[in-house]
Amino acid sequence: MHGTEMRKLPGFVGGTLDRVDHIRTNAALLAESFANPAARLLLLDGLDPVEADGHLLLEPLPHDARIEDHVLLGIDPAGRPIFARLIADLGPGLFPTPRSRAIVDLVPAEEVGLYGTARSLVHWHARHRFCSVCGAATESVKAGWSRKCGECGAEHFPRTDPVVIMLAEHRGRVLLGRQHSWPAGRYSALAGFVEPGETIEEAVARELHEEAGVRVHDVRYVMSQPWPFPSSLMIACFAEADDEALTLDPTEIEDAFWCDADGVRAALAGDPDAPFLPPPPMAVAWHLLDRWLATVVPADASA
Repeated sequence: MHGTEMRKLPGFVGGTLDRVDHIRTNAALLAESFANPAARLLLLDGLDPVEADGHLLLEPLPHDARIEDHVLLGIDPAGRPIFARLIADLGPGLFPTPRSRAIVDLVPAEEVGLYGTARSLVHWHARHRFCSVCGAATESVKAGWSRKCGECGAEHFPRTDPVVIMLAEHRGRVLLGRQHSWPAGRYSALAGFVEPGETIEEAVARELHEEAGVRVHDVRYVMSQPWPFPSSLMIACFAEADDEALTLDPTEIEDAFWCDADGVRAALAGDPDAPFLPPPPMAVAWHLLDRWLATVVPADASA
């Protein structure tokens, strides 16, 4: 287990690959990397990771492997080109499974990051086999980091969807909410997708007002987390609320409340009497709460 290591970073953070853009766009260098005896294939079971003895399984490329059926994830610190095999049809296997989430506690952080990259890319290829411009079939190009339409020539790139996740703070308390589908007692930071034409700060303010009726100012970036289900980038922020009045959107939020530092501290410590069940340490929301606690003066601190 790598629990102590995992707690330092959210899940899927900590990748160490050199992404070698210069190889992706050079057919000769790509062929050389694919033929390299040190090259390795990251094994996937559909979109799920394959792990043994605390590490992801990497194997030599099969002798009959075709370069066009693979994506070059990058070069690892040992100098090995790492590939993943593209899958034309994943069927119903596009959704996260318990195994795809649990991998964060089973392998080192850099391997979790490797899996996240592979999962997002393989998923994207499986869902973008046809051109969004003309509807014709597309093919993988640039070592799997692009798809090109054979009919109209349009080029399509893997997408990353920005999501803001934020803690509104007011007079030593933070706003926590829960979705209808979450386990009983679980609360977390509010979150939502950034919309076209919006800054991160504007998205934070809009989402907090839409979901909880809270007006905020002084939005501050804290950290980010790639979230490969399928391909989001969680952008964690703090914001100062103008007041504590709440008007919840019941279609988005089942409940919300303001929690003080003692309550947050108890929740992160796993206290059974804590006022809420926190998100797991793999989630950037857990780290956002932990970072917030570090800014709060302990209740027993002397003047």
